[in-house]
Amino acid sequence: MTTVRNILQTKGPEIWSVEPEIPVMAALKIMDEKNIGALVVARAGSVLGILSERDYARKLVLKGRSSSDATVQDLMTSSVITVTPDQSMDQCMDLMTSKRIRHLPVVENDKLIGLISIGDVVKAVISEKEFLIKQLENYISGAR
Repeated sequence: MTTVRNILQTKGPEIWSVEPEIPVMAALKIMDEKNIGALVVARAGSVLGILSERDYARKLVLKGRSSSDATVQDLMTSSVITVTPDQSMDQCMDLMTSKRIRHLPVVENDKLIGLISIGDVVKAVISEKEFLIKQLENYISGAR
């Protein structure tokens, strides 16, 4: 069974995070440069929130507010759902589906160690299912 730890080992150690006081435009530039949909808002390794493209669109653009004076803290979602490295992909998929979220910060010993997206989870689940199918096909055909 694939765990969050397996995903993080595949993705590598990079975590893109920002502090809550930075201007939202600076955070959006990071998201654009790194081609990512969310940034963890953290200080000293502790998760304070998450800023997603959805947060920007719904809390700023749709409300007619100005990007020039907004900070990450003004737009971030502060009630963040996190996972641990030992959680399964099925658990992550259930969380993401029921809570309607696309990103899960990964925390171990109260410290941020990674971030997984719905794309990471779907890719892992598909890979796991393909492996199982291959094993069943080999069993049925008698291949060793």
